Amino acid sequence: MEEIVGEAVARRLVEWGVDTVFGLPGDGINGLMEGFRRQADKVRFVLVHHEEAAAFMATGYAKATGRLGVCVATSGPGAIHLLNGLYDAKLDHAPVLALTGMQETSVLGSHYQQEVHLDRLYEDVAGYNLMVTNPQQVPGVVDLAVRNALAKHTVAHLTFPTDVQVAPVSEDPYRHIGPGGPPHSTAAYVERPMPASEAELDRAAEVLNAGKKVAMLVGIGARDARQEVLAVADALGAPIVKSLSGKCVVPDDHPLTTGGLGLLGTRPSEELMEECDTIFMVGTCFPYSKHLPSPGQARTVQVDRDPTLIGIRLPADAPVTADAKLALGALLPKLTRVTDRSFLEKHQRGMQQWRSNMSALQDASRDPIAPQYLMGCVDRLAADDAILTCDSGTIATWAARHWTIRGGREFYLSGNLATMAPGLPYAMAMQHAYPGRQVIAFVGDGGFAMLMAEFLTAVRHELPVKVIINNNNAYGQILWEQIVLGYPEYAVRHAEPEADFSSWARGCGAHTAKITKPGELEPAIRAALAHPGPALVDVDVNPNEPPMPGKVTYDQAKHFTEAFLRGQPHKVATMTTVARDKISELFS
Repeated sequence: MEEIVGEAVARRLVEWGVDTVFGLPGDGINGLMEGFRRQADKVRFVLVHHEEAAAFMATGYAKATGRLGVCVATSGPGAIHLLNGLYDAKLDHAPVLALTGMQETSVLGSHYQQEVHLDRLYEDVAGYNLMVTNPQQVPGVVDLAVRNALAKHTVAHLTFPTDVQVAPVSEDPYRHIGPGGPPHSTAAYVERPMPASEAELDRAAEVLNAGKKVAMLVGIGARDARQEVLAVADALGAPIVKSLSGKCVVPDDHPLTTGGLGLLGTRPSEELMEECDTIFMVGTCFPYSKHLPSPGQARTVQVDRDPTLIGIRLPADAPVTADAKLALGALLPKLTRVTDRSFLEKHQRGMQQWRSNMSALQDASRDPIAPQYLMGCVDRLAADDAILTCDSGTIATWAARHWTIRGGREFYLSGNLATMAPGLPYAMAMQHAYPGRQVIAFVGDGGFAMLMAEFLTAVRHELPVKVIINNNNAYGQILWEQIVLGYPEYAVRHAEPEADFSSWARGCGAHTAKITKPGELEPAIRAALAHPGPALVDVDVNPNEPPMPGKVTYDQAKHFTEAFLRGQPHKVATMTTVARDKISELFS
């Protein structure tokens, strides 16, 4: 059988080590699908219900494994659906290759059905972006796309007109330059440790050694440098603050960390940023400048592999362009150990009180169920190497504060894009990549409803993911954002009937439970985690539980009060909940 372009693409991806492709067929990619069919013994095609989920799955796969994630969608609307997940990959620096279809070359420009010029549409999202118009371009452009995605930790995109997909690879309608040789290894692109220069390290050590109140802020770029981060923090007497994406860098119960920063962070971390005279940023360009030290307050040392990300939040007194693990390891001998631990100990005491406060909010007696208690149950019962995925919204607050990184645990969400709905697709992709690990999707009712058909995909592929739905029958984060702006809530709560996702999931053939009372919760979570196949627990939680920031500002309190004076429709229930939270903290 003569080899067609679709098969050549699939075969080349196999040579690059790709073993999984996520997608949804359509007439615009029949040639590509035929290629995957011919290589079915070497690459698995995971059929999804929505292209957005395919892109999220590819992104989750790339985030968890460090390998190339691949997704495929048909022309026009199918390819448009990929974009949300692809922007998630771009903004969180995950290597993903998107393959899309295009109308045949003879009708391009004729206002043909579903004619969307995807190479133009994808210009912003893709670091490498090309419409393939000649069979002889394959496999060379596949190599370039993969290399760019891996080397730049970004999105690459190839779109294939339908006639090109099914053309024999031997066809040569135009003069051409032949492609390079086949790939030998992806290691040069996936793992490329970058050491720091001695001059940069000396300058960094000079600034850090001069600091009296040093704080570390670490992100996902320091994921593989846990021991080095801890060693440097110990030497500097520096508390460690973590970005949300970098939650898994340091264990949450370690005495050197004060947890997260920002609206989802902790009070000790906020106070630390207000007091420090030196900030050491490692593997992060934390996007919320208002939570960082005030201009002129602190000197800054920043380590990042990407020099374009250094100094974009705070002017860098000592920039270090390097891999976090190598840089910290080489920096450690240059640091003078701090003997006065009073700064560290002050914030350690603050963190002890914070942990006590958070524990008090995990109250099993509260009815309706407190979302903090739900997350606390998951945290206590999950395995020490469990992977938790999360959607954006109030659930991110509960996960950030009540999911404890310990042992080999990991945590993933849409970091910079902060989009809804990736929690379930992430979990499915990571379960596929790590079949022996416990993978839990902690999602809200809003995000789950967007891509809930993919739970059926999990059942069909026998992926034993555990889905925990924090169901407040509302777009909770938007609700509280309206209130904090000083407006009463509007159009953020769903009308009756309230959703029962467990009934639907049961119809899919999964283990399910619907929980409305706190006494039912822990046994249901335990049973779901123990079940050998896919499981879903839909939990009705208190819809009036506010995701309060770690430290409430005057403006936030003022606007909160204004919203109530203007007629907040659920003010009695909300104030009752806030009062119970504060009482619980006071007596913790």
